[in-house]
Amino acid sequence: MKKELFENKIGEAYTKVILDNGLKVFILEKPQYNSAYALFGTKYGSIDTIFNVDGKEIAVPEGIAHFLEHKLFESQDGDAFSKFAKTGAYANAFTSFDRTCYLFSCSDKFYENLSILLDFVQSPYFTEETVNKEQGIIGQEIRMYDDSPAWRVMFNMLMAMYHNHPVRIDIAGTVESISKIDYNLLYDCYNTFYNPSNMFICIAGNVDTDTCLKQISEGVKKSDPKEIIRIKPEEPDSVLTDYTEQALEVAQPMFCFGFKESLDSPEKTVKEKILTSLLLNIISGDASPLYKQLINDGLINDEFDNEHFCGNGYSALIFEGESKDPKAVSMAIKNEILRLKNDGIDKKLFNAIRAGMYGSSIRLFNNVESIAMQLTECAMNDCGLFDELKYLKAITIDDVTRKLNEINLENSVLSVISPKN
Repeated sequence: MKKELFENKIGEAYTKVILDNGLKVFILEKPQYNSAYALFGTKYGSIDTIFNVDGKEIAVPEGIAHFLEHKLFESQDGDAFSKFAKTGAYANAFTSFDRTCYLFSCSDKFYENLSILLDFVQSPYFTEETVNKEQGIIGQEIRMYDDSPAWRVMFNMLMAMYHNHPVRIDIAGTVESISKIDYNLLYDCYNTFYNPSNMFICIAGNVDTDTCLKQISEGVKKSDPKEIIRIKPEEPDSVLTDYTEQALEVAQPMFCFGFKESLDSPEKTVKEKILTSLLLNIISGDASPLYKQLINDGLINDEFDNEHFCGNGYSALIFEGESKDPKAVSMAIKNEILRLKNDGIDKKLFNAIRAGMYGSSIRLFNNVESIAMQLTECAMNDCGLFDELKYLKAITIDDVTRKLNEINLENSVLSVISPKN
């Protein structure tokens, strides 16, 4: 077992432990709080459809990671949700592009709930009958998302932006792809990606670190580390198409406008992600000239937002919201980026936005869920919880200008959901 303690000047400290089987554990104590939050996750998401393990290349149906998340709550001795309900805990799970996480929060009986979490995540139970039943349930979920404007505007953009990368496919897969899933495939994927060496546990709140570590060490099954090589198809830098539109039941048009980043751009380190977020706020954050202009012109409302969307083999700068004229908004964003490239970034605006982001990073430590989610990022990206504070102090206007100049204005996609009729 390798154990490290990390502290910073704002009075926060957390422990990172790597067990002999490779499992990473992150714990931040908040003894003055009444609640606690725990998350058990694996580096396995919807984009992991082709991989090599033990020298064998395996291709699996799209949506299987999400399918596995659904099935893992079931066991021979009852449903995990029912067990959490008896302790008064809130429990949930989610699958994203690159991870699957199981979690709970509670204000009482933390260690009893931790035992439930450790048990059901490590006790898969799949049969032909239960898998067939789940196919119908998830098929309904897929059809529901097909009619969700917020979901479709994003995935329509990804389908237009990426030629081959599996990030363009819905996390839940398709009705056709999940029909190919059987219980043997589920066990194969579970035994590959739910190996402790590919997993992590993140805990924040009113807990005792040593007690947690003892319970986890005794509760995690012994297993040899497994090497997984993720295989991604070749993806060109260009977008597939620059515009896509779909009509759904919305009151006014919704849009998702993104710039695809080159795969040759700098590695998405913590510093790179932070300065990209800083740049996005300079371009269109609520303190930016563009945001005020778009609000005054009635082209956006307070739903407008931006996001740095990145992961294994994909990266994009995204602007999204509602507008009576999405094309006008996308053109205004392009013009503002061009203006910033020509005129430079205002130093006062840069300092104000950087200070605001620094304050937001400190406020995250007031919420146990936010802390646990940040620890999850540490586990996924092999970084430290205090890295954001460190880099926000160190990032310069020249760093952000370099990132600004990397944006290819021609390599963009506008996705629109327009009202029916």
